[in-house]
Amino acid sequence: MKILVIGSGGREHALIWKLNQSSLVDEIFCAPGNAGIGKIAKNIDISYNNIDKLIEFCKNNNIDLTIVGPEAPLVEGIVDTFKENNLKIIGPAKHAAQLEGSKSFAKNFMKKYNIPTAKYDEVKTFKDAELAIEKYSYPVVIKADGLAAGKGVFICQNKNESLSTIKELLNDRKLGDAGNKIVIEEFLEGVETSILCFTDGETIVPMVNSQDHKRAFDNDEGPNTGGMGTYSPNYIYTEEITDKVEVEILEPTLEGIKKENMDYKGIIFIGLMITKNGPKVLEYNVRFGDPETQVVLPRLETDLIKIFEHIVDEKLNDIDIKWSKNHAVCVILASGGYPDKYKKGIAIEGLDNIDNDLLVFHSGTAEEENKIVTNGGRVIGVVGIGKNTIDARKKVYENIDKIQFNESFYRKDIGLK
Repeated sequence: MKILVIGSGGREHALIWKLNQSSLVDEIFCAPGNAGIGKIAKNIDISYNNIDKLIEFCKNNNIDLTIVGPEAPLVEGIVDTFKENNLKIIGPAKHAAQLEGSKSFAKNFMKKYNIPTAKYDEVKTFKDAELAIEKYSYPVVIKADGLAAGKGVFICQNKNESLSTIKELLNDRKLGDAGNKIVIEEFLEGVETSILCFTDGETIVPMVNSQDHKRAFDNDEGPNTGGMGTYSPNYIYTEEITDKVEVEILEPTLEGIKKENMDYKGIIFIGLMITKNGPKVLEYNVRFGDPETQVVLPRLETDLIKIFEHIVDEKLNDIDIKWSKNHAVCVILASGGYPDKYKKGIAIEGLDNIDNDLLVFHSGTAEEENKIVTNGGRVIGVVGIGKNTIDARKKVYENIDKIQFNESFYRKDIGLK
C-alpha cells in the first residue's frame, strides 16, 4: 500500500514510525513533514491546508489511504472533498469535526446526550460575558470557541483577570476568528487524563489511556501549551473509572454520532477530568493527540494499517486490538519563549547520541544546509519505554540533555503526578 500522512509534527512522526512496522505498507509520503519524518518517509512540499494539491498528489501517485494528523484540514472539510473524489481517508467529515472546531458545538452535543461536563455559557459580546461571568465562582475557565492550536483555554483566578481575558478575545481579537464567540465554564477540580479512541461511526474502541501536561513549567505553572509531555498509562485511570467512562461517556458519544448522522471514521480524543463526582469531559478532539500519540502508539501491538482498514470498511468490531503492558513517557524539548514568541532556525546537536532503546520524535524541525534546525515551539519529543513509569522516565531524563540547542527547555516532572 501507498500511504499519505498529512501533518508535520511529533504526532505524524509517531504515526509514520508505527505505520512503517506494517507488512502491508510499501511506501509512505508525508505532507509537508519535518526533518525527522524525512528520514523514514518521503516529505512532500504541500501544505496540509492545500486540499486541492493533496488530492492531485493522491491521484497522480495512486495513494491507497490518507491519514490526517492536524485538526485544521478536518474542520475545513478535507474528508468530504477526498470522498467526493473517491479517495480513502481516515478522519471525520466536516460536520463531525465541529466537535473540535467549535467549543460551543461540543458543549451543546454533550448537553443533548447527557454526557457529564462542566456547566457553561456561550457568549458573543463583552456585555453578555460580563453578565454570564457573575454566575461562576473562581477560578473560572474561558475558552475561545474556535481552533487555537491548544492555546485558547484560559484559567482565570478573579473577576478582573476574567474580564481582561474576555476583552482580549472578543474585543481585541487576540486569537482572531477563533475568539468570535467564547465559552465560559466552571472550573473542574481533579486529575486530568486523556483517552484516544478508534471509531468507524458504528463502534467505538478506546486505546490505552495517557496523561498530558499542558502547562509550560514544572508543578503545572506557566501558560497553557500544546502539551509539554505525556505518560501512559495514567495510574488514576482505574477499572472503576474505565467502566464509568465506557457507560457515561463513550456510549452516549457514539449514540450522538449516530443520531446526528455524523460521518465519522477515524480517531476521537476525549480529554477528561477525574473529579470527586466521577469523570467529566473537558473537550473533544477529532484526531490523534499530540503528544499523547507519542506514548500510546509505542504500546500498540496490532498492525495499525489493519485497524484503519477495518475503520474504512465499518468493521471495527471485527478486529481484536492488542496493547503492550509496558509504560511509556514522553518529554518535550521546547524553544525558549514557547508558547509565546520563540526563534526558529537554531541548530540542534546531539540527536545521534540518544540511547538506542529510546524513541526520538521530531515535532518542529527542518533541514537547512545539511543541518537539522528548530522550526517550531515544541521541537523534539524523547520517549522512553519501560516496565513501569519510573523506569521509562529514568531513561528519558538520563538522555534528554544529550540533545542541545540554544535556549531550549523542558519540564522535569513529567510522569510524577
